[in-house]
Amino acid sequence: MENSSPSTSRKRQRAGETDLETESDLSDDQLISIEENFNFSDTLVALRMMRAHFPRIEKVSVQPFILRSQLYSSVKDRTQVDRELESLRREGVLRTFKLSTGQDDHAIMFLDDYLSQIERVSKRLEAQKQEGLSVFEWFKEHVIHSKLDPSIGHEELRSLLSLRGKVKEEHISLLINAGLLTRQLIDPNMYWFAIPNIGSILKGLSQGRKELMSFLNRRKYKEMPMAALEKKRLRLSPLDMRFHLRDLLGSGHLKTVEGPTGLVVKVVKD
Repeated sequence: MENSSPSTSRKRQRAGETDLETESDLSDDQLISIEENFNFSDTLVALRMMRAHFPRIEKVSVQPFILRSQLYSSVKDRTQVDRELESLRREGVLRTFKLSTGQDDHAIMFLDDYLSQIERVSKRLEAQKQEGLSVFEWFKEHVIHSKLDPSIGHEELRSLLSLRGKVKEEHISLLINAGLLTRQLIDPNMYWFAIPNIGSILKGLSQGRKELMSFLNRRKYKEMPMAALEKKRLRLSPLDMRFHLRDLLGSGHLKTVEGPTGLVVKVVKD
């Protein structure tokens, strides 16, 4: 790793080229966590580890979530990941959410965290003297626990909510405005379940992906030691480098190879 630093320094001095800043507020133990905990044999263990490493994001109240692509980077058998995710979903341990950042982008959140997220939204609206908040309890008790799929139809939603009270369109509009549901573009009578307050993070996810790929593509061999790369800080994303590395490795845009001093992250050629 010491041998690569002079070359890196020269690259930083090239005109018109912007390098990523280095994290200064993380300990060495935190910084090498990806390389030390890179592969897992069990999906649930990987999920718990990634949940624990979810970055703290200022001014955004979002419970930890994991991208499915991140699991693919750590549990090598993708069929195993999909099978175990499906089992955990049916057991009510977690929920999966379709994201707007890409066709194959899915977020995973432990059910307890998702229920806490709903509770936060409800309390915020209560403080604003919003009416009709009973729908949040109906949603938690009769929709979340009985509808495990990532989407739900309008009539089924009304039917489940009506198990507790008289449902009005205003109730469903409240769930949409709270960020718990989003209408599907191809069918307005279908909704995706959603994670409230995640909009700015998804924007950062997209921008961070582009920023990291651009940074690596500018390097001579389109690669960098993982231990050095994960110490970098992205300017355009509130998510940390480790979050983005796992995502891009799992989606196949990046790969790792063994180097003399550890893992090296390389751009996958088209």
